[in-house]
Amino acid sequence: MPLTVVHSQTAEPRVTGRRGPRPCAPLSLAEADVLRIVADTRTPVFVTVRAGGRRRYSYWRPLDSVTGRGGCYAALPTAECDKLHAAGRIALGDPLTDPARTTYRVTAVRTPAGPARAVRARPHAA
Repeated sequence: MPLTVVHSQTAEPRVTGRRGPRPCAPLSLAEADVLRIVADTRTPVFVTVRAGGRRRYSYWRPLDSVTGRGGCYAALPTAECDKLHAAGRIALGDPLTDPARTTYRVTAVRTPAGPARAVRARPHAA
């Protein structure tokens, strides 16, 4: 079952005279928190899509020996995750499907670096 994006753009992008990639929109605090968790390679994040279309983004929170907290799955805010996915900041991996749900691995998308400036070769003085 394909994942449908809730926050898709309805208008076609306009072509402007600008060169290079567009700057990314600023993130809210909740979106930045989600992106920080997803970008941490030590924390695998998954989205589970149920047969009815309900999505749940979650990750395993390891046990903290100092506080005694953790050792459980923690949910991430679905609305912020959907916004990040629609903006292209997170991507979904290959689906793992069973009769009741489909699970995808969620990874952070690296933003492309700005265009490299061309360096002109100077003629050598003879």
